[in-house]
Amino acid sequence: MGAELIVILLQILRIAVPYVLTSVGATFSERGGIVNLALEGLMLAGAFGAAYGQYRTGSALAGIALALFSGFAVALLFAFITITIKADQIVAGIAVNILVMGATRFGLTLLYGSSMNSERIAGIEVPFLFLDPLFLASIFSVPVGHFLLFNTPYGLRLRAAGQSAETAESAGINVDFMRYSGVLISGGLAALAGAFLVFQQHTFTDNMSAGRGYIALSAMIIGKWTPLGAVAASLMFAAAESMEIWFQTGWIPSQLVQSMPYIITLVVLAALSKKRSGRKWTKRWWT
Repeated sequence: MGAELIVILLQILRIAVPYVLTSVGATFSERGGIVNLALEGLMLAGAFGAAYGQYRTGSALAGIALALFSGFAVALLFAFITITIKADQIVAGIAVNILVMGATRFGLTLLYGSSMNSERIAGIEVPFLFLDPLFLASIFSVPVGHFLLFNTPYGLRLRAAGQSAETAESAGINVDFMRYSGVLISGGLAALAGAFLVFQQHTFTDNMSAGRGYIALSAMIIGKWTPLGAVAASLMFAAAESMEIWFQTGWIPSQLVQSMPYIITLVVLAALSKKRSGRKWTKRWWT
């Protein structure tokens, strides 16, 4: 029983890594006033970059580097559309997700001759999860992210840009620059989340993010737009996904089991919506 509990806990920690990285990154974008619905596409771009980078070079480090490049590129596109052009953030996020899904599918066909999956890669070969650099990155991202947001001049300026752009500009803060930085940080961390996914599965598969970006966004909201709260919610969703794996015994319909993480997401968000009407700066997003 003790061994099984350890296995379950390790499984939850492993599943939580993409949620933690992505939700912590999302806090920077959201605190700057940008609703980053493109997290799904950012994770997918990072996963594809990591898979191709290691496939071409045999190096996991090169895979991570290409994952970051891909994540930053997609994040820069999303930031340009929403900040510079000032397009609707929700529509832009969905459009970017669809764009990346199509681009990665085309990339699979072009580079691997298959629209479903890439060639197998080695991933990061470590004997224990605790030695995985991306797992360690997810751990460090929480205190570092919290410190940057709430204990540095940068975090103060970023939050000011999200709270009131007019007031921030009157104080000499470059609002567009701060928002770009928040979206790019979000893109980098989401790309690392995608790299972790592909290294764990040892291959890139079509749409392998499978809604994790949306769940990470929910974790960030449930966590009250803070890295510490986001990681707590991420662990909850990881536990739900772990339950999905352990409950696939045949006596519960597989479709119901697979939908458990998403059902829990909807239930928790619905419960929270009754307790608060949203953040103080939500109104500004739609004006």
